[in-house]
Amino acid sequence: MLVSAKEMLEKARAEKYAVGQFNINNLEWTKAILLTAEELRSPVILGVSEGAGKYMCGYSTIVGMVKGMIENLKITVPVALHLDHGSYEGAKQCIEAGFSSVMFDGSHYPIEENIAKTTELVALANSLGLSLEAEVGAIGGEEDGVVGGGEVADPEECRMIADLGVTMLAAGIGNIHGKYPENWQGLNFEVLAEISEKVGNMPLVLHGGTGIPAEMIRKAISLGVAKINVNTECQLAFAAAVRGYIEAGKDLSGKGFDPRKLLAPGVDAIKETVKEKMTLFGSVGRA
Repeated sequence: MLVSAKEMLEKARAEKYAVGQFNINNLEWTKAILLTAEELRSPVILGVSEGAGKYMCGYSTIVGMVKGMIENLKITVPVALHLDHGSYEGAKQCIEAGFSSVMFDGSHYPIEENIAKTTELVALANSLGLSLEAEVGAIGGEEDGVVGGGEVADPEECRMIADLGVTMLAAGIGNIHGKYPENWQGLNFEVLAEISEKVGNMPLVLHGGTGIPAEMIRKAISLGVAKINVNTECQLAFAAAVRGYIEAGKDLSGKGFDPRKLLAPGVDAIKETVKEKMTLFGSVGRA
C-alpha cells in the first residue's frame, strides 16, 4: 500500500539520513526503483511531474500501476507516491486520484498568495492523512517545463510557510534541476543552516540531487535535509544504456526489436543509479 511520506521523513530527519525521491516516467522505471528499494530495505518516494502524469495517461493510471506493482512484486518497504512541482490544481487532482503525497510549488507566487494556497492544501491533505511539500525560493533550471531561476530562499519566509503545518519544505539554496554547470557556486550552507534553525525539526527537501558532490550531500543531510530528489541522473543512465544496446546491433532478428530486451539495459542502469544514491543518502536498511 502507499503511505504518506511524513513518518519516513521525520525518522530520516531525526536519524540524519535522507530518503530518495526518484521520478518515474513509465512502467520500467517504476519497477526498477521499487525492486531496488525492496532489495536494499530502503523507504522510497516515487516522484511524478505533471508532464510525466500526462505522458502516463493520467494520475489515476499511475496510482493503479504503482499499487498493482507493490502488490504483485510483494514490496514491503514504505512507498510514497508524490506529485513533484505540482500546481495548485494539479495537487488537487493528484489527491483525488489517490496519491499519498503531493508537492504544491507556490514559489513563483508572491509570499501572501503562496501562504493562502498552501493553507488550503494543508487542510485538505491533513484531512486525508497525506503529506504535503511546499517550496520557497524557486529551484534553478528546468524540469518538465517548470523553470526556476535558482533563487536563494528567505529563511523568514521559510518559517512562515513551515508554520502552516506542511510536512516538508523545499528551499532554494543554489541547487538547480539538471546537470550543474562548471561555474556552479555550490550549495549555500549558511542559508540552509538558518532555514533549519527557523523551521525546527521539519524535514527539508533538496531538489536537483543529480551531480551534487557527495560531501555536499552529507553536509546538507547534517543540516536537516531528509529528502533528496533525483531525476536527471536516472534519465541519463537509462538513455545511455538503451542507446548502447541499439548501437551494438543486438536483437536484430527477423522479428525486429523485442521491447523487453531493448529496455532491459536501461532498467539495469536505473537500478545501479538508485543503489548508488540510496547508499550515499544513508537510507539502506532503514525500512
